[in-house]
Amino acid sequence: MTPTDLVRLAREWRDQDPDPRTRAELDDLLEREDLAALGDRFGVKLEFGTAGLRGELGAGPNRMNRVTVMRAAAGLARVLGPGKHVVIGYDGRHNSDVFAADTAAVLTGAGLRASVMGARWPTPVLAFAVRHLGADAGVMVTASHNPPRDNGYKVYWGDGAQIVPPLDQEISHAIDAVGRVDELPLGEGWTTLGHGDIVEPYLEAVTSLPIGDARDLSVAYTPMHGVGGSTLSQAFLRAGFAAPAMVGAQTKPDPDFPTVAFPNPEEPGAMDLALDLAASIGADLVVANDPDADRCAAGTQLPGGGYRMLTGDEVGGLLAEHVLRHTTGDDRLVATSIVSSSLLGRIAEAYGVRHAETLTGFKWIMKSGPGLVFGYEEALGYSVGSDAGLPVHDKDGIGAALAVAGLAAAAKRDGLTLLDLLDEQARRYGLHATGQLSFRVEDLSLIAEAMERLRAHPPVELAGRAVESVEDLSEGAGGLPPTEGLRYRLAADARIVVRPSGTEPKLKCYLEVVVPVDGGDVAAARAKGARDLEALRKDLAVALGL
Repeated sequence: MTPTDLVRLAREWRDQDPDPRTRAELDDLLEREDLAALGDRFGVKLEFGTAGLRGELGAGPNRMNRVTVMRAAAGLARVLGPGKHVVIGYDGRHNSDVFAADTAAVLTGAGLRASVMGARWPTPVLAFAVRHLGADAGVMVTASHNPPRDNGYKVYWGDGAQIVPPLDQEISHAIDAVGRVDELPLGEGWTTLGHGDIVEPYLEAVTSLPIGDARDLSVAYTPMHGVGGSTLSQAFLRAGFAAPAMVGAQTKPDPDFPTVAFPNPEEPGAMDLALDLAASIGADLVVANDPDADRCAAGTQLPGGGYRMLTGDEVGGLLAEHVLRHTTGDDRLVATSIVSSSLLGRIAEAYGVRHAETLTGFKWIMKSGPGLVFGYEEALGYSVGSDAGLPVHDKDGIGAALAVAGLAAAAKRDGLTLLDLLDEQARRYGLHATGQLSFRVEDLSLIAEAMERLRAHPPVELAGRAVESVEDLSEGAGGLPPTEGLRYRLAADARIVVRPSGTEPKLKCYLEVVVPVDGGDVAAARAKGARDLEALRKDLAVALGL
């Protein structure tokens, strides 16, 4: 793109932009003739996909801003058509409330009905609201656990689940056909949803989940500067638990996330304040939500003092058995993604229920089939159901926290901890040790080059294990829809999946080894699993060349 083209596009964007801050940003770049910055904003655009939109705040089509959002809303309106009903929610990030109002104005201006949540409520409340209100679609303005500079735009369909192909491309093409946003008709007559309209029904639904009857439990909790605190506290009290002790510095929504480098419970240091609180009160359980409260992290006391956070796969295995013990029927289905532990398949076999593996993302887990009572992904996402089905057709950090609390309270009553329950699973099914190797990059071409290297020079052995099979997921391996990634099956019951992240500039590698527990010695099996995973990490890093 020539400098003349960049300047022309920047001026055209500025002239239609309703936001004085991003107009001023472009005026400054144009005045300074900063072609590199203009190229970054106008050389490419944020692509609307199955995760909707997500990116850094700022001016231009490669940023999240009011023009980008209004174009997205106009594209969605064209696909839905006049008269359809859309529910809109928003979290506590910068401009989330503004983007929600812009969406409502564009939709109502196009002849649709819009209902906007009256406060900053969690993403699972929005997902629940779509089905509860019989809406045709939903929009959640959130960037989940991304850095503070980001925001995003997530679209749900009438089934309460996130959109999947080819609907995402249909909406994307409709967005591309939108003209200037200052020429869009804007409406004003949308409905504002109150607490009683949607939060109360949501709380009634999640507190009706199979939580069990034990309630004696001390919990330390953090909403990580997000919007989950109030809703989770209400859910715990309504379910009969004591209110969790909350990390004071992280209780209120704060879009700058001042106490964490990344507002993701999985990131190093993110749980430090919650673990300090747990130690100070002697909590039985540590719980965290990410900023939009669709994910849940859990930790427990160690026998010699201190605490350990459980992995997403560990919580997933425990919750799967918990749900299967509290539900009935031979047609039940449990599902997880291909990057999560294979333990769920062995649990399903033991309980005589169906098991499905899907592509990464809850949009796919929710499409896995009828009879779904539990779905999870290793990145701390869980949807807990009952005989009545799933109250939320997406990951739900509030419902998951309730289920984990019920599980931990029952274990405490029996003189056990969550660690004891994990050991019991390892003895029954073998120790499923999982881990990750991740590379965060500034230049996305490095990820593409690493994937090309793996395809051109596939490893024949990793950590002394022969590579028995290689599946190119871009070709739709295993009957799954095509996606960028590679899956390796190794000798001695090991597996690796390599894929670019769909929401962050990362290459992510998911590792699993299954170690038999000889003579009931789980500690020895855990030690061997840790060694095996570390050996796989080292050899895989060499193969990737990153």
